[in-house]
Amino acid sequence: MIDDRAARLRMVEYQIARRGMTELAVLEAMNAVPREQFVPEALRERAYDDTALPLDHDQTISQPYIVALMAWAAELKAGDKVLEIGTGSGYAAAVMAEIAGRVVTIERVDLLAAAARDRLHRLGYTTVEVISGDGTVGYEAEAPFDAILSAAGSRTVPPAWKRQLVIGGRLIMPLGPLGDQQLVKIVRNGEADYAQKTLVAVRFVPLVGGTD
Repeated sequence: MIDDRAARLRMVEYQIARRGMTELAVLEAMNAVPREQFVPEALRERAYDDTALPLDHDQTISQPYIVALMAWAAELKAGDKVLEIGTGSGYAAAVMAEIAGRVVTIERVDLLAAAARDRLHRLGYTTVEVISGDGTVGYEAEAPFDAILSAAGSRTVPPAWKRQLVIGGRLIMPLGPLGDQQLVKIVRNGEADYAQKTLVAVRFVPLVGGTD
C-alpha cells in the first residue's frame, strides 16, 4: 500500500524544492492537492513519479515539476482570476485553485471535462469551473484574466488569449512545433505591448481547435 501523503511530501521536496522552486505558495499548493485522485486507477502507484502520465483520449497529466513551474511563472496570487486551456484530469486546475481566487478551465473532450468536473466537485474545489469547448478562443464571458495557462502546445499564440489578459497579465504556454516546444511566458505590458521570455524546453500534447 502506497502512503500517498508521504509520497506527496517527497515529491514536493525532491522534485520541486530541490530544483530551486522556493515559492512558498506553490510548494504548499503542490503539497495540498492529492495527485493520486487525478490519475487513472491503474496508475495510482505512479501518481508521484517524476514524469507525465497518460490519460484517456490521448491526453496527459503533466509532470509535477512542470505544473509547479507554470504556476510559479504565472505569478499566481490570492484573488487572481485564471484561465486554463486543457483541463485534462483537473490536477493543474486544483493546484492553481489552492493559490488563486477563481479558475476557469476549458476542455475540448466532453468526457474528460465531465470527469474532471465531478472529481473537482467531490474534492471540494468550489472555485473551479470546468467548461466544455474550444480553448483556442479563450473564454470571453469572463475575460479579462490575470493569468492564462495552456496545457497544450501551439506553433503560434492564439490572438484571443493575448486579448483576454489584463494589463500586467501573464500567459504561460508551450510554443513551437511538436518536438521543439519551449515553455514561454508572455506578459501584457500595455494595450498592444507584449513581452515574451523563454523558460524551458518541454513536450506537451498539441493544441486542437479553431485556431490551431
